[in-house]
Amino acid sequence: MPTASRTVPAALAGVLLLAACGSQSASQGDGATRARGAGAPVSAASLCPSDFVQYGSPPPSVEPAVTPSGTPTPLPLPSSTDGPGEDGVKVTGLYAWGQDSGCDADFSAEFEVTNQGTQAATYTVTISFLSASGGAVDNVDQTVASVAPGRTVKAAVAMTKTAGHAPEVTGAEVLKVRSVPVGEASSASGACPASGVHVYADRGDAAMGLRVVGLHLVNCGTRTYELNGYPRLEVLDADHDIVDGVRILQGTDRISTGTGGTGRPQRVTLRPGEAAQSTLAWRNTTEAGVGDPVNAPYVRVRAKQGADPVTVMPELDLGTTGKLGVGPWKKDETYR
Repeated sequence: MPTASRTVPAALAGVLLLAACGSQSASQGDGATRARGAGAPVSAASLCPSDFVQYGSPPPSVEPAVTPSGTPTPLPLPSSTDGPGEDGVKVTGLYAWGQDSGCDADFSAEFEVTNQGTQAATYTVTISFLSASGGAVDNVDQTVASVAPGRTVKAAVAMTKTAGHAPEVTGAEVLKVRSVPVGEASSASGACPASGVHVYADRGDAAMGLRVVGLHLVNCGTRTYELNGYPRLEVLDADHDIVDGVRILQGTDRISTGTGGTGRPQRVTLRPGEAAQSTLAWRNTTEAGVGDPVNAPYVRVRAKQGADPVTVMPELDLGTTGKLGVGPWKKDETYR
């Protein structure tokens, strides 16, 4: 069975992206290796994401205190054709790291993202590290921010073995690609958007066909921010088109009790640094003869009427229920 996917912290995406971009012009020399099938040298440091450097991870605003001193071992990949892969993403290199390399990762994979659209986009790419049998050893997510139309950007992901008996990695493939316009990208931290609020979704919980995902809003601005009611939602398919036929219910009690998305809406006033939360809930029940199951990766969220939209990726699998419940905004007293 594939393991659950892991996400490289979003705060490190900028560091990784800068390192990966710089690798395109790295010269052959100490600590450098050449990616399989690539025409330009690639520095070893760019193939070890900064959160996998040994002896601790530095803040994203500074250079790592320790850089990989060894050279990773390139592993063979199947022959690839020229041009971007499916959805504009393809794996371009796979590497094994030794114990004395200075990189905490056991394996890393380099990939390219080509924006084939007409506007700048932020990508979330899931790379699957594969065993010789073709099964997934681990699935790892990476965010690549602000890729301009027509531009190709290099990035990398890495994994460590979670158990001594874990199978060896012999391959890597693109498992999933998601993208949102840069202006609608969600964020939990970092620079405060012009809206003055961070809006994002958590990874949620799933049990016995019930799905529950939290929506979060943080006032990162300098003024109070008021909410009174429910987030306004649009369900989008993989092509970012609005999905027709989905009923968005106010409150989650008609989906399931105990999900935290019940109660009457009340005015919520957030001072700078305070947060609010809401809840998305749905079931993936499928009934024969009712219709086609609905799978929609994206939800466009407006915190209130007239607010700037933010697109999150809860990966809705609504089955044939056609219903998505949303809870009212409530102040998050646990946020620090």
